[in-house]
Amino acid sequence: MTTRRSFIINTSLAATAVLALPSLAFSMNKKEIGLQLYTLRDELPKDVKSTLEKVAAAGFTTVETYGFSIKDQFWGLSPIELKKILDQNGLKAVSGHYNLGSFLADGNTTELLAAIEAAKVLNSEYLTIPWINEPFRKNIADYKIIASRLNQAGKACANAGLKLAYHNHDFEFQKHDGITGYEILLKETDKDLVYFELDLYWVVHSGNDPLKLFTANPGRFKMWHVKDMDKKNPALNTEIGSGSVDFKRIFKEAKLSGMKHFFVEQENNYNPNPFESIKASCDFISKNLI
Repeated sequence: MTTRRSFIINTSLAATAVLALPSLAFSMNKKEIGLQLYTLRDELPKDVKSTLEKVAAAGFTTVETYGFSIKDQFWGLSPIELKKILDQNGLKAVSGHYNLGSFLADGNTTELLAAIEAAKVLNSEYLTIPWINEPFRKNIADYKIIASRLNQAGKACANAGLKLAYHNHDFEFQKHDGITGYEILLKETDKDLVYFELDLYWVVHSGNDPLKLFTANPGRFKMWHVKDMDKKNPALNTEIGSGSVDFKRIFKEAKLSGMKHFFVEQENNYNPNPFESIKASCDFISKNLI
């Protein structure tokens, strides 16, 4: 595992080489490995401090939060309290998933403004919308409304010094009169206000190719969810490198994607437990992908 001291030394020595060989910029700058904390959703509410200590010990340097609510904040902790624990463990919350269901449904900004404030306290770069409730994504008109709301949220985030991102599942790739919801979102959103976090598992699960998305929309996918697919049961996840997703092929096109950050996520099928699973994924990525 790269130590802080060796990272600083290596970065300094590499600076000239990176300038001379721009193609190396990605590999030199992407030694960070992130974790979507939803992976540890059964552990975090029990003991946030201990769980985040184990995340750092497994080799992760960045995280993506989830589960914020106005009432309960982050698992009973205020953003200030969570930021303190993250800092103590050398972790940065680059992004957070904030469920803005009411905003996407009717434009009510209460959730959005609360999410922006929490993300600012955590010193996050991205505020990410992870989901569209089913009643509001049934047709082309619905997706056009969502795109308009994403533009609105993107402007509010930009005014607050944040960036807005949208995270996909597989339902966005269903066609409506010959066009997918995802195509509508990409076309109808302002590329300077709305960024995309591509969940690689869900893209592959839907029968699509991430590289074709990169080629058609270069630079728009600033973040990835790196989540592998079980070889025997595609509905299940598995540790990175143990499944059927060809991550080596995908990581080679990181520059085309525009990817700046990525987060490991595993929602189920841990072997033998979540902490061992995230370490196995982190180790594989460090040795084979970056």
